[in-house]
Amino acid sequence: MQLFYNKSIQENDTHFTFDKQESKHIVRVLRKSEGAILTITNGLGNLFICEVILASDKKCLVQINEVQKHKKDWKYSLHIAIAPTKLNDRFEWFLEKATEIGVDEITPIICDHSERKVIKQERLEKIIHSAAKQSLKYHFPKLNPAVKLSDFLKKERTQMTHLIAHCEETDKTTLKSVIKQHEDYTILIGPEGDFSTKEIALALHHKYIPVSLGTSRLRTETAGIVAVHSIAFANE
Repeated sequence: MQLFYNKSIQENDTHFTFDKQESKHIVRVLRKSEGAILTITNGLGNLFICEVILASDKKCLVQINEVQKHKKDWKYSLHIAIAPTKLNDRFEWFLEKATEIGVDEITPIICDHSERKVIKQERLEKIIHSAAKQSLKYHFPKLNPAVKLSDFLKKERTQMTHLIAHCEETDKTTLKSVIKQHEDYTILIGPEGDFSTKEIALALHHKYIPVSLGTSRLRTETAGIVAVHSIAFANE
């Protein structure tokens, strides 16, 4: 099944018109004509079964024949707050794979040792949307704007279990020993140079639990994937 995404489509819509760029792709590239069936999601759990009634490369119009509501594939909520990597492609790889595995929210955090402090929000959202469509997910992760770690810690006070993964030789528990099925988590993943001692202390002050992701020193993007997969695996 080929899945299309558009955040503007609503449950009570009877028809939907794609913009010029998407219309051109559907009609010219995919060669869809009147009568073709398209499946569209708005990334909020809805799947729209639609029929093309006007196949124009400037205005592709569909009739919505059915709306299906899908629950998430996972029974927990996961928020990964992770420092953007120095190389863009590594961070994009993380976003792609984390989306495929299953994550609810991602916040890029700017830390003391961060080498990249600016992200291209629109491009990264496209990476996430593409990965979600490819893996046939109807619930898309939310990508938040980049924020300083100190500001993130001040605002992030939900009922989740809060964890920080760092490399300092201090008392830590393993991530595996902390995870419980169907619980919600926020996990902090630091930059290539790790969190600073000051940042770790600040996170602990905000009741974050220090955890280890194993004995190997991991790249930022690898640590993020290990965290996402560990939560998913524990909930299978």
